[in-house]
Amino acid sequence: MKASELLKPANAEEATLLDNLDLKRLPQHLAVIMDGNGRWAQHRHLPRVAGHRAGVKAAREIIESCARLKLPYLTLYAFSLENWRRPQAEVDFLMRLLREYLKRELPAIHKNNIRLLIIGRSEQLPDGVRKDIEYGMRMTARNTGMKLVVALNYGGRAELVDAFNAMLEHVRSNGLSAFQADEQTVSEHLYTAGLPDPDLLIRTSGEMRVSNFLLWQIAYAEIYVTETLWPDFSRARLLEALVDFQKRERRYGGLNAAPEPGDSGKMAKRSAGRGRG
Repeated sequence: MKASELLKPANAEEATLLDNLDLKRLPQHLAVIMDGNGRWAQHRHLPRVAGHRAGVKAAREIIESCARLKLPYLTLYAFSLENWRRPQAEVDFLMRLLREYLKRELPAIHKNNIRLLIIGRSEQLPDGVRKDIEYGMRMTARNTGMKLVVALNYGGRAELVDAFNAMLEHVRSNGLSAFQADEQTVSEHLYTAGLPDPDLLIRTSGEMRVSNFLLWQIAYAEIYVTETLWPDFSRARLLEALVDFQKRERRYGGLNAAPEPGDSGKMAKRSAGRGRG
């Protein structure tokens, strides 16, 4: 099957990119740092909230495109622990926008057999937001298509702290005198337990940093940075990133395609297509 049979091209650029896309070599897990909403609005002399609304439209297109391409897992960085430092009015708007998005898009997500998962300290979210995401996860719990993972009130360091505390609690509650953690044990206590690590991490807006996102999980991920601001990150830009991913030789710190035991991996900060290096 050709990629163009799953995703109908809207223009000549998309058609060319789809022709170059090998469906057998797509990432199993794509993670995205959606950055640049504020700058997008600033460049257009609009309030920041306009950028966030435009960002929601981009997210809708990327989610639909990934589901049509049958990517098994898509993780979106929606709201970080650090985002609480923003002006209260902006934070309140983002919470309202999230609830608005869930109410409007959840029926389509469910219809398309997508399963919604949330990672982060969701217990710290406003009651209304927490109830909405819990409802969304219950509604889609039996769906067998793409897993849409939304990182909400999330921080990579906080995730590790929570994992270590969970392991300590396990030791205390079971009266264990000899306990030694290994990588598998840590992974089993992360928010992402049961999910494969990302193969590809996309960062929009040209910033060359991972912003406290999936710090443990991206040890072997390919990183693709693009100057494109998130609201302008179209389906063509997604395809461009996927085509670039398929050109890379993944060595996992060694000379073959299998990770070496104990190798922490090397995160090559590459830039391609519209990115910078």
